[in-house]
Amino acid sequence: MTKISPISPFIVNKLFEILKVCKANGDDMTILKADFDRDGYVVVRDFLSAKKLKEVIENTDKFISEKAINLPREIVYLEDISQKSSVKQVQKLYEHESFFNDLATSRSIVELAEQLLGGKAVLKNMQYFNKLPNIGRETPPHQDGYYFMIQPQQAITMWLSLGHADAKNGAVSYIPGSHKKGLREHGKTQTLGFSQAISDWNDEDIVQEVQMEAEAGDLLVHHSLTIHRANNNCSEFQRRSLGFIFYREDAVRDEKAYQIYKENLNQDLIRNNKI
Repeated sequence: MTKISPISPFIVNKLFEILKVCKANGDDMTILKADFDRDGYVVVRDFLSAKKLKEVIENTDKFISEKAINLPREIVYLEDISQKSSVKQVQKLYEHESFFNDLATSRSIVELAEQLLGGKAVLKNMQYFNKLPNIGRETPPHQDGYYFMIQPQQAITMWLSLGHADAKNGAVSYIPGSHKKGLREHGKTQTLGFSQAISDWNDEDIVQEVQMEAEAGDLLVHHSLTIHRANNNCSEFQRRSLGFIFYREDAVRDEKAYQIYKENLNQDLIRNNKI
């Protein structure tokens, strides 16, 4: 990608974003796939109908308010451990509620995953995310593939927005084409839910960022090697979403290394009174 002049990166980035937006019901999947392969991410506006979106939000609200807090603390992260209402992240939703399993394995989700991955897609996780008003912390720049520990790096993350999201309340930003440059060096962070971040993050990365915006029902999809991050939430509004992670069928995880990482992470979080 041609380096963007630091004089007006916001204007250039907004134009770039507009050119990238794809409509699920109108655009040829071939174009969507080409955009994904080129940039490492795509946006599908109005992925859910108004009726389905209402159903998803209602079921999510009920699950978070009634069931989430009773799950193991390794699965549910709180922004403030002293406040049970401050749920910021929940893992493996489909294991705890049939509604979420049906959504994650629905034809529309799986077919899109398989088209973008270029092969059979295997569901690996479904998560709830909330960046709470005024206290929701910044998501550090990272690549999901660092956590996945797979070869080949053929995986995607889908991010289904449950409300308005922009730079002010912590919507994601991407670096176009970064998925083609391999895995960057990562280092430990103190951010709950995002324990690793790119260690050589620099001004050139910042200039290349494309700030995304989303409305409820929009779907953002990115490659496992696409560099992304998000601001803290300095607004009065939540930034809620559901995340789906799919590996291509031929992606193999280093199970030994992954289990060691997870065990060390959980012990560290408990020791530091984070979960």
